[in-house]
Amino acid sequence: MDNLFPQPPGEPSFVALGDSFTEGLNDPAPGGGYRGWADRLADLLAVEYPGLRYANLAVQGKVLHEIVAEQVPAAAAMSPGLVSIAAGGNDILRPGANLDGLAELFDSAVVRLRATGCRVLVFTGSDPVGLPVIRLLRGRIGAYNMHLRAIADARGCALVDLWSMRFLRDPAAWAPDRIHLTAQSHQRVALRACEVLGVPVAEDWRVAPAPDAAPSAAAVISNARWAREYLAPWVNRRLHGAIADRSAKRPLLQPVSPPISR
Repeated sequence: MDNLFPQPPGEPSFVALGDSFTEGLNDPAPGGGYRGWADRLADLLAVEYPGLRYANLAVQGKVLHEIVAEQVPAAAAMSPGLVSIAAGGNDILRPGANLDGLAELFDSAVVRLRATGCRVLVFTGSDPVGLPVIRLLRGRIGAYNMHLRAIADARGCALVDLWSMRFLRDPAAWAPDRIHLTAQSHQRVALRACEVLGVPVAEDWRVAPAPDAAPSAAAVISNARWAREYLAPWVNRRLHGAIADRSAKRPLLQPVSPPISR
């Protein structure tokens, strides 16, 4: 395996940027807060790269221009070996979102990060075909994904194509809010990222994990109830910017030893 980190030996570092997807919502951490695919990826990287340092600057509800203005400069200042960026999903919800403009902004972020000499890991959006209501955005998500693939290709980035991960089309891959991933799905995304980066792992993301216990009748909610309890408040917060001021869960590069999420 080639060295993933373009840095002197013994100095591997990883910074994750984005919104709730990267913060890890609906994947509870044992000590409180959230775990998520990025924490899980950091654990897996640390096995191959002892001494890995890791920061997660992602914050729930952030739109692309906030991520570019706040998180990208902070990440660049850390001079990490690897930066992941998954952003733009909250923007696509907004009526009249300019996909070409979003792509230009995303590209500017990647250019700034690449200028530091780091490797950049880009994530596309997943295919929402199996999710009620949100699947109405499928065309816009697909179009934005094409921009992201072009950016990754032009700038020499690694790409995790969530759209091609067919298990994410299944509602069972999603938490009850149908907006954030389950813990098992976060793990499979981390494994897929390892595959893209060329990091050996013992598990295959294509192999479905053992199913959880069947949900009780009370846990199975109707589409109408889901839209009232989860979707409407979520969309309203993003349309009106009513997101609580929150800070990153891991704002500084810190060693991943022992593994942070076990």
